[in-house]
Amino acid sequence: MLPFASCLPGSLQLWALLLLLLGTAYPQDSEEPDSYTECTDGYEWDPDSQHCRDIDECRYRYCQHRCVNLPGSFRCQCEPGFQLGPNNRSCVDVNECDMGAPCEQRCFNSYGTFLCRCNQGYELHRDGFSCSDIDECSYSSYLCQYRCVNEPGRFSCHCPQGYQLLATRLCQDIDECESGAHQCSEAQTCVNFHGGYRCVDTNRCVEPYIQVSDNRCLCPASNPLCREQPSSIVHRYMSITSERSVPADVFQIQATSVYPGAYNAFQIRAGNSQGDFYIR
Repeated sequence: MLPFASCLPGSLQLWALLLLLLGTAYPQDSEEPDSYTECTDGYEWDPDSQHCRDIDECRYRYCQHRCVNLPGSFRCQCEPGFQLGPNNRSCVDVNECDMGAPCEQRCFNSYGTFLCRCNQGYELHRDGFSCSDIDECSYSSYLCQYRCVNEPGRFSCHCPQGYQLLATRLCQDIDECESGAHQCSEAQTCVNFHGGYRCVDTNRCVEPYIQVSDNRCLCPASNPLCREQPSSIVHRYMSITSERSVPADVFQIQATSVYPGAYNAFQIRAGNSQGDFYIR
């Protein structure tokens, strides 16, 4: 009982006691203290639940690529090939070539990714990283005149013995007679042919012929043995390539008559046992 209630009449004391009890049971409405509505960073007050709720910062598009909402915060993430910039929100390209990209030969950085390329003479494997040698010789039989040899990243042309490589693909005969790379004696003449040479006797004239030049033999008209023989014989050597298409003219010869009405006859005297050559 309140101290001042003892000074009141009995009925008034009873009413004062009732009012005191009613005031305790039904307090007056009052506003929530400010401390209840103040939330920490990353949260906001929810009047329905009367609690602080998390703010979904991702809905404000703070991140350039991907946003992951966290309780009271958020985190930005980048797509593959990128990394977070200094502000932790924007994404910058990653140069995979400087970070040990798995390219076997050459690496080219591009926006958000990288490309592997191969050196000349190689092709990119199906895995996109390794390089395989290209066998250029298997693509064409016309790369080299004689033989094509595949090498790592390239190919080379080879020539048979007696030939030398002309430029990079053609073969040229080595003239051993002109270069002096022969073994002929002083009594012999070097005759060059495709892929080699031959040493022949310088004087091939047989009685009754006499040698009048390096390759010409003359039968003197004053010699009775020359009456039924050609007046002269000329020795010439020529190199004939093999596997050439036929028919083909190998050489041409023309006779000039010294005497009117003279009869000239041509024939293959040796080396035609199988009838491979004919005169027309």
